[in-house]
Amino acid sequence: FQTWRNTNTQKAADELTELFQFNIPLRWSIAHLYQRILDGEGHVKNLDYVVTLSGYIHRLLTGERVLGIGDAAGMFPIDSAKKDYDQQMVEQFDQLIEKYHFSWKLRDIFPKVLSAGEQAGFLTEEGAAFLDESGQLEAGIPLCPPEGDAGTGMVATNSVAVRTGNVSAGTSTFAMIVLEKPLRKLHREIDMVTTPTGYPCAMSHANNGTSDLNAWVGIFREFCDLMGIQADTGELFQKLYTHSLEGDPDCGGLMAYGYYSGENVTMINEGRLAFLRTPSSRFNLANFMRVNLYTSLGAVKLGMDILMKDEEVKIDRLTGHGGLFKTKGVAQRYLSASVNAPVTVMDTANEGGAWGIALLAAYLADGKGMTLEEYLDQKIFSGMQGTTVMADPADVQGYETFTERYKKGLEVERAAIHAMDWE
Repeated sequence: FQTWRNTNTQKAADELTELFQFNIPLRWSIAHLYQRILDGEGHVKNLDYVVTLSGYIHRLLTGERVLGIGDAAGMFPIDSAKKDYDQQMVEQFDQLIEKYHFSWKLRDIFPKVLSAGEQAGFLTEEGAAFLDESGQLEAGIPLCPPEGDAGTGMVATNSVAVRTGNVSAGTSTFAMIVLEKPLRKLHREIDMVTTPTGYPCAMSHANNGTSDLNAWVGIFREFCDLMGIQADTGELFQKLYTHSLEGDPDCGGLMAYGYYSGENVTMINEGRLAFLRTPSSRFNLANFMRVNLYTSLGAVKLGMDILMKDEEVKIDRLTGHGGLFKTKGVAQRYLSASVNAPVTVMDTANEGGAWGIALLAAYLADGKGMTLEEYLDQKIFSGMQGTTVMADPADVQGYETFTERYKKGLEVERAAIHAMDWE
């Protein structure tokens, strides 16, 4: 079992990127599979099935070895025209591993690719028992293709049409932009994936999001307990986040890295947690909270700069969702500052991927004759309320200053990885 934070696949990702001439991120399933082969792990010859977590649960419920195209795009490159794995690259990989004489080829062990709206099986008796020990849940319920948090986040924010995008901020943070044309060049910092219907998307993915920020709020919770102060966790987040608005636009010269693991965007394969300041930095609570909020979007910002500045990707609407946006007008404002563009947050922003997969299931049930874009526009989001914020120029400039310091400070992060070798 591997997660997006297992960044021990550099050799495999590099070789496959060169072979395919297509960026293979370290966390993709094909990189993990090939790294296991390169490392000579004995179990590889006996593989029966390789799949993401969503596909694993789906198989337990239905018995079907299938996966939604958006999640499949994080396993192996997708041909959006054929809505399937890229056949030329499949053949290249099979040829690459011929010398190992495995009994399987790639398509034997990878799930079948399905698009939104396609039938993905039915709840079996075994699946019903897995979900409901009481035995009241009946078998036979139709299931939609399983998707991961990227695809469900796009649906939950109605960001599946060309020139729309969303930023999901949680344990990991990522931005998804639906492209109107291919990127001009290959970027190792940018993942090429798809919407749940197969449209090409550019993704700026950060392995590390709000985990360190949450840990700091936990420290403040401990202090409240020590002082005998009754403080609700939700209220702590709300007050600390809101207080960050009193900080300096550039965070007063403070810097933080919430690197629990390595980051693909910054080409760092391990992580260390770091909070930095100079003697002249303006160290106060507002700036401290502000820098930890800024840095939760820091790596994603670098990828977005490649897309918006270097590739000149056009975005008509950018929507934020996830727990980071639950406190109104804070992270939304900082995200707007980071991309220098308006950001919309819907009233459902903190619902996240669970609501997104529910919408995909609803589309399977009653979206006949409509595209997913039409279904979401007309049946789900037509009366939905939300707020749009554009950061002021001072915040935009402040975030640019922070970003330049963030890039320079990566040398400190690398030195910390080298020096801090204790468990």
